[in-house]
Amino acid sequence: MIFINMIFDKINKKINLLESEISLESPSNFKIISEIKKISIEKLPYDYNSLGSFIDSETMNTHYNKHYKGYVEKLNSELEKIKGKDLDLEEIIKGISKFNNKVKNNGGGAFNHALFWKMLSPKKQTIKDPILSKINKQFGSFDKFKEKFEEEAKTKFGSGWVWLILTKNNTLKIVTTSNQDNPLMDTEKNNGYPLLGLDIWEHAYYLKYKNERDKYIHNFWKVTNWEFVNDLYVNQTKKKLNESILSK
Repeated sequence: MIFINMIFDKINKKINLLESEISLESPSNFKIISEIKKISIEKLPYDYNSLGSFIDSETMNTHYNKHYKGYVEKLNSELEKIKGKDLDLEEIIKGISKFNNKVKNNGGGAFNHALFWKMLSPKKQTIKDPILSKINKQFGSFDKFKEKFEEEAKTKFGSGWVWLILTKNNTLKIVTTSNQDNPLMDTEKNNGYPLLGLDIWEHAYYLKYKNERDKYIHNFWKVTNWEFVNDLYVNQTKKKLNESILSK
């Protein structure tokens, strides 16, 4: 009996030692399964009043702090309910058919606006190659491209977006999406990578333009960030080239 008690004592001492080592190495909030990655809020790259030739300070403030941040907060809240998901926002958008409508609507709102802020610039810019040559080749001229882009935006009924996208076939195309849908979504018929986008929801312009949406659309060219558009185009072109080489 004494011998058995000695064995149990040794076992208990080893268990206690192991438990103490685990408690020292592991933080008190340690979890076997880590929590889902939160989608971060993109910082506005300029002041609210920096785009005066296009939009006013009050609209920009409301658009960014109320609408955009609201989409991100609601998206994160919904993602917390989904177990085993730890994806970047772009990955969520590309595979949106796997998610429910709350993720689609708020994820689209978060992604579209994060892109939109970067597609605007207070610095006056002139479109340059290589995107300029690509646009001229596809649409005949830069002016014809702008006319078609504006026409698509003006004739889009209800809330949504107008986009210039790079398709899987490496061609440029102007498309529109409803609500907060995005051309990257696998649910979109006109699928492609967005290079340029314009928000045509009323909350994006109504305080300044009221019912003059056409004027808002036309003034978009005064603040278009062509440097960013070119960067997107170059990066996507290189990516497609690498994918093509690897597939051979």
